[in-house]
Amino acid sequence: MSRINEKFSELNSKNQKALIAYIMVGFPNEKATMSTVRGLIKGGVDIIELGFPFSDPLADGPVIQNASTVSLERGTKIEKFFSIVKKIRKQTDIPLVLMTYTNILYHKGYSKFITDAKKAGIDGFILPDMSIEESKEYLKAAKDITDTIFLISPNASNTRITRIAKTSSGFLYLVAVYGTTGVKTRIKNYTIKAIKQIKKQIKGTIPLGVGFGVSTPEDVKKYIKAGADAVIVGSAFLKLIEKTPESQIESKIASFTKLLKKQTIQK
Repeated sequence: MSRINEKFSELNSKNQKALIAYIMVGFPNEKATMSTVRGLIKGGVDIIELGFPFSDPLADGPVIQNASTVSLERGTKIEKFFSIVKKIRKQTDIPLVLMTYTNILYHKGYSKFITDAKKAGIDGFILPDMSIEESKEYLKAAKDITDTIFLISPNASNTRITRIAKTSSGFLYLVAVYGTTGVKTRIKNYTIKAIKQIKKQIKGTIPLGVGFGVSTPEDVKKYIKAGADAVIVGSAFLKLIEKTPESQIESKIASFTKLLKKQTIQK
């Protein structure tokens, strides 16, 4: 059983849902990344998504695009990324998911990249631009090594929901809003409807996570109430990091994480 599966099993036994945090590794620098991770852990986060910067992040809004640009400018290349992952892994057994774009893996070779990532401590991959129709080589390389988490749209048909769920492992990632990532102002009715439809279709075979535009404890509460097994928060963390003095990042992240995590504990 993978670390991700073990985490969901553990949370289920505690009657809790998962809080998943996305951060961009190397933003604004390595020291801040490590402080952020410590803050997330202190705050009770369940899974951490580690973004690897990409020059053309199509699925990302301005906040993550900026973080990616800064990280690249600070020299976050693959070797440095894996070095930071290893440092994080020495501090915690928390599941770590690598989020980046397909071309990064393709350029290095799927098998080599995935093997190197696993050695560093990565437990799963999210590739926003990887479609199930083009995933054969990727899935073959990842088999029995790491979880492959696929994105699903709110307007997916029942047939496609079933197909993506069967292809995914770890959890299924529902994109809460059409368009790119970022802090949005209100939850869409179509997202709540999609959560209920997908949950009914997958029948508990894989956990359902919801991300894109989740920014407040109230957002987390509403998605959990609708039936989500996990809620993913990204841009809100990056905005907090950006406006916080480096010496206060750990404590500020810990406090915000606690507020979010509290909403995943069911009474």
